[in-house]
Amino acid sequence: MTIVVGLIVTLSCILGGFVAMGGHVGVIWQPWEYVIILGSSLGTFIVANPLKVIKDTGAGVVDAVTDASPKKETYLDILGCLFALMRELRSKPRSEVERHIDNPAESPIFTAFPKLLTNESLVTFICDYFRLILMGNARTHEIESLMDEEIHTMRADKLKAYQALTAVSEGLPALGIVAAVLGVIKAMGALDQSPEVLGHLIGAALVGTFAGIFFSYAVFTPIAGQIKIVREKKMKQYVVVKQTLLALMNGAMPQIAVEHGRKAISVAYRPSVDELEQQTLSGGAATGGAKQAA
Repeated sequence: MTIVVGLIVTLSCILGGFVAMGGHVGVIWQPWEYVIILGSSLGTFIVANPLKVIKDTGAGVVDAVTDASPKKETYLDILGCLFALMRELRSKPRSEVERHIDNPAESPIFTAFPKLLTNESLVTFICDYFRLILMGNARTHEIESLMDEEIHTMRADKLKAYQALTAVSEGLPALGIVAAVLGVIKAMGALDQSPEVLGHLIGAALVGTFAGIFFSYAVFTPIAGQIKIVREKKMKQYVVVKQTLLALMNGAMPQIAVEHGRKAISVAYRPSVDELEQQTLSGGAATGGAKQAA
């Protein structure tokens, strides 16, 4: 939503200022200049990236526009699920705990948190490390090192969309110059025309330079930045799981372990101690009730 508002403000100021200076907005409307710039940008983007990154960039743009970063309720679901699993781990036989992590889709614990269950990557991360804890052979520092490596790898994959779009934004000013040069070449072919016609053609050519810089710094760079912000926030979910499980492995009780995870959450989205306590006691019903009330 902020992206749309920002673009409206930017366009209003640019076009409003141009009109206030006595300019004619119609001169800026040069569709074939935009086709050259944006089309060539799309082509170089396709050339430079594998299909998986191209698809993920589209998903990243949607995430950025809709601000799909995790909210407080998301973290409450994660901590509530972890608490329930840790409680099972301490009070039930190994075979009963394995039932939850081997088939989370049918686990009463995971199904109590349906939104978390839709995040397949995070659920797999949780189950994998609970499975390692159940084996009982790995040491805490080994698990921590393995978690760090996996989180680092996932972060690198998630930021490929940001890097791809940043590369496009860096090339747009140069492609704007290409469009401007093509426009000047066209204008050179009309040197025998009147000054009014020649001036219009040169003005149309210069729109290419304007468009390339505008799309680079006012559209693609901010969107790429938002993709990075949202993806970094999503990776914080894995850090919360990591801190919680490490606390458990170091001997903390489930109530204390989830507090370790809560402290890893950004202050803006961190649930209070009371909210976390209510969530752990309700086993997921608190979040569901809050959603229904909303």
